[in-house]
Amino acid sequence: MSSTSRIIDGTALAKSIRENVTNQVKTLKSSFPRFQPTLVVIQAGERPDSSLYVRMKAKAAEEVGIQFKHTTLPVEATYEDVIGVVKQLNADETVSGILVQLPLGPHVTSEQERFHAYNVGHLASKASSPLFAPCTPAGVIKLIETTGVSMSGAHAVVLGRSDIVGTPVAAMLRKRDATVTQCHSRTKNLLEIIKSADILVCAMGKPEFVQGSWIKDGAVVIDVGTTYIPDSSKKSGQRLVGDVEFQSASKVSCHITPVPGGVGPMTVAMLMENTFRSAQRLFERSLKRSIKPLKLDILPKVPSDIIIAQAQTPKPITDLAVEIGLRPDELESYGKYKAKVELSVLERLAHRKNGKYVVISGITPTPLGEGKSTTTIGLAQALGAHLDRPAFACVRQPSQGPTFGIKGGAAGGGYSQVIPMDEFNLHLTGDIHAVTAANNLLAAALDARIFHEATQTDKALYSRLVPGKKGSRSFAPLMLKRLKKLGITKTNPDDLTTEEIRRFARLDVDPETITWNRVLDVNDRFLRKVTLGRNPTEKGHEREAGFDISVASETMAVLALSNNLTDMRERLGAMVVATSKSGDPITADDIGVGGALAVLMKDAIKPNLMQTLEGTPVFVHAGPFANIAHGNSSILADMVALKLSGIEEGESLERQGYVLTEGGFGADMGMEKFCNIKCRTSGLKPDATVIVATTRALKMHGGAPDVTPGKPLDSSYVKEDLVTLKEGIKNLTRHIENCRKFGVKVIVAVNQFATDTPAELELIREESIKAGADAAVVSNHWAQGGLGAVDLAKAVIKACEQPSNFRYLYDSESSIEDKITTIAREIYRADGIELSEIAQKQIETYTRQGYGHLPICMAKTQYSFSHDPALKGAPTGFTIPIRAVRLSAGAGFLYPLLGDMQTMPGLGTRPGFWEVDLDPTGKVVGLF
Repeated sequence: MSSTSRIIDGTALAKSIRENVTNQVKTLKSSFPRFQPTLVVIQAGERPDSSLYVRMKAKAAEEVGIQFKHTTLPVEATYEDVIGVVKQLNADETVSGILVQLPLGPHVTSEQERFHAYNVGHLASKASSPLFAPCTPAGVIKLIETTGVSMSGAHAVVLGRSDIVGTPVAAMLRKRDATVTQCHSRTKNLLEIIKSADILVCAMGKPEFVQGSWIKDGAVVIDVGTTYIPDSSKKSGQRLVGDVEFQSASKVSCHITPVPGGVGPMTVAMLMENTFRSAQRLFERSLKRSIKPLKLDILPKVPSDIIIAQAQTPKPITDLAVEIGLRPDELESYGKYKAKVELSVLERLAHRKNGKYVVISGITPTPLGEGKSTTTIGLAQALGAHLDRPAFACVRQPSQGPTFGIKGGAAGGGYSQVIPMDEFNLHLTGDIHAVTAANNLLAAALDARIFHEATQTDKALYSRLVPGKKGSRSFAPLMLKRLKKLGITKTNPDDLTTEEIRRFARLDVDPETITWNRVLDVNDRFLRKVTLGRNPTEKGHEREAGFDISVASETMAVLALSNNLTDMRERLGAMVVATSKSGDPITADDIGVGGALAVLMKDAIKPNLMQTLEGTPVFVHAGPFANIAHGNSSILADMVALKLSGIEEGESLERQGYVLTEGGFGADMGMEKFCNIKCRTSGLKPDATVIVATTRALKMHGGAPDVTPGKPLDSSYVKEDLVTLKEGIKNLTRHIENCRKFGVKVIVAVNQFATDTPAELELIREESIKAGADAAVVSNHWAQGGLGAVDLAKAVIKACEQPSNFRYLYDSESSIEDKITTIAREIYRADGIELSEIAQKQIETYTRQGYGHLPICMAKTQYSFSHDPALKGAPTGFTIPIRAVRLSAGAGFLYPLLGDMQTMPGLGTRPGFWEVDLDPTGKVVGLF
C-alpha cells in the first residue's frame, strides 16, 4: 500500500450519519411530540438473503428512532400487486418512506425492478432536483466527499450502467461538474479509460474484475460490488469481495473503500437519512396548509351577484382539498366545484388543537338586509386570502323556499360570495332532498301503522309484523329494542302472551297528539292545513294535518346537531311523532323506520366543501331555519373545519386558524340558539362573536319609514340622519349586552354602504364600544372582497387572543317554563310569558315523559325582539304569548311557538322566481 493511500471507512461514516439522524429525530420530537418518521419495507416471498437485509434495515431504523413496518406479499405477487400496495402506502401521510426489497418473484422482469425513468430523468436533468437521491448512489457521493478530492473538473469513470447504481451515480457526478465516462461490458479500450480516471466507481457485479495495474496512481476508488467467492480458509467456505482486487488497488489509489465496510453500510445509513428527510418534509407541509387565492377583478360599479359569481373561475375542488390538508380518499366529488368530506378526517386529526371558533350574528333583521352571510364570506376571504391564516366559513345550505320567494339565497353578495352560487342556492348535493324523503317516509309509516292497527285484530297484526319464514319466525333487530322498552325480555316471537302481543303490536296512537307533519322545500301556504286519507281505500280514516318547510323539520335539525353517524342514527330513531292513548311517547324506532331514515341520510351527514370568490374554503351543511328551528349549520362541518384549521402540539399559535360559523337572523335567535343548543350538544365553546349591523337597518329600528319592495328608499336611508340612527343603535346595544351574557368577546362589523357618512359610521363605532363591544370596525367587503374586511379580520384575531369565558344562559335541568321565561326576560327583555292551555298541557306531558331537561328553541318572528314583528328597536313592557310547545326529542330540544309563527312560509305577490331562467347556453340567469 502506498504511503498516500487511505481506506475510506464506510462503517464509521454510516455510524456518523445514523447518529446525526438520531439527534435530528429527537430534536424535532422534543418540539413536536407527534413527529414520527416511519419506514415501510415491502417484501415479496421469504428469500433468506432478502429477509436478512430487511432485518438489518429494521435494526437500523430502531436505533435512529424511525418506526419500522414490514409488509409481506406472497412470492406470486405480480408487479401490479406491488404497485397497488405502494400507491396505498403513498396515500398514507404517516408513512415517510417506502422501500421495495429486491428481488421480487421470478416472474417479475428486471425491467420492472429498475428505478423509474421519471426519477432517473430528475437525477440527470440540470433543470430539476429530485426529492431524494437513491440510497446507494447517494452513499457513493458521500464517501467521495470525505476524501476531500474535488469532483469538479475531475475525470470520473463509472463501471456499470444499471438504473439502480451506475446510471444514477454518473448523473450525480455530472451534476457536480465531473467529466464522466460511463462504461459497460461492450466498452472498447476499457483499460485505457480506467487508467485515465481520477475517480473510479465500480458497480459491475464482477468479482475482483479491476486490477491495481489498471488504476491511475492517486485515484479515488469506490467499490460498490458485493459478491461471495469460495474461500476454504473461512468457516463459511466463502468470502465477500468487490469488483476491485483490493490488495493491488490499494497500493496505487489514494483513497479506496473496502468490501465489506465501504459502500454497504452507507446504503442503510442513507436510507435512514432519506426517510427522516421525507418525514420532515411531510410534517412541514402538513403545518403550512397554504391557500392559493383567486384574483378578484373588482369593478368600480359592483355588478349583480350572479354576474360577479359567473365571472370568476373556481379552482377545482380537488385542488382546494389538497391546500387545506385533506387526503384524496377523504373527498367525494360532486362535479368540479363541490364535494363531500368523509368524517374519517376527524379521527385522523383528533390530536390537533382546534382553530378559533367565531359565531357570526347580527342585529334584528329588516327587509333591507344586513349582509350577515356577505360578512361571513368577506371575513373568511380577508383571513385566508389576505392575512394568510387558515380560515373556514361554515354556512347553512339555502332552502328553495326563500330562494324562489322574497329573501333570496344565502351565498353572500358583491365580491364576498360562495361559488358557484347557482349550485349553492339550488340542489347542491341533494342533502335537503334526503331530509325531505326521510321526513316523509316517517310520516307515511306513521299513518300506515294507524290504518293497519284500526283494521286488523291483534293476532292478524302481530302475524304480519312478525311473519313466519320456512316454518319459523324471528324479531327484526328494531323489534328487540321495542320489546326492551316495553320491559319484555323474550326473544322468541312464539313465546309472547296475548297481552304482550297486544302491547307490542299496537302503538295505539292518539290522533290528537300527532305532531309529525309532512314537508316540502318550497313556500306553499296552502299546505299549512290539509286533510289526509280522503281516498276510499283509506276506509274513512281521515285526519287533519299540515306541511312544514323541509328546513324547519326535526329531521333537518337532527342532521345539523349530530356528532357522528351513530349519533344521527340514534337521534333519528328517537324522534317522537305522537303520544299513545296511555300517554307514552311514540318514536320512529317504535314504528320500525329509524334504520331506513338513517340509510336515506347516510350521505347527507357528510359536510359539503365549496369555496369563496377568492378561493378560500367554505363548508355548506344543513339548513335549519332560525325563526322556527335553531338556525345554525351543522356541528360536524364546524368540527371538521376546527380540526383542519387547528395546530399541532408545539406549533406556533400564529398558525392557528379560524372557523366562522353563521347563526341565523339576529343574535337573539341564531346566536342564542348556537350557545344554548348547538354548543351544549357539541361541547364546543366559541372564542368570539361578530354582530353585523348597517346604518340603514339601524335607522329603520330608530323609526325611519317602512320599506316597500319596488318603491324608492325614503331619503332618511340615503342621507345623514344621526338622530334616527342613534335611536336605532339601541337595538345593536341590546344585542351587544346579550352576547356578553354568554361570556364571549364581541366585535361589531359595520357593513358599509356607499351612502354612509363618516359621522354615521363613527357614531355606530362609539356607541358600540360604550355598550361593551371589544371592537367595532367598518368593513367594505361587499365592494372590495376580502381586502375590504382586513381591518375586521385583524380585530377578530386580536379578540381571539384573549381567553373566552363562555357560559350558558340557563341550567338545562331547570323546568321547561323557567327556561322559556329566562330567554324571554334576559334576551328579549319581556316582562314574562303567557302559556296557553295547550302549551301548559304539553309542558306537563313532556316533563312526565322525561324530556324536561332539554334546551329551548324559541320559534318566533325574526323581525323583533318580541313576538310582534311591528315592535322595532329595543322594545320593553310586553308579555310573550306561548301558543304551543313542540318536542324535537331526536334533535334534542323543545320549541315553543310564539304568537302566530308559521312553520310553512307562503309566497308573496311578486316572488323572486319571476327573474329566474336559463339563457340559450343553459346558464342560470336572474338568480339575485
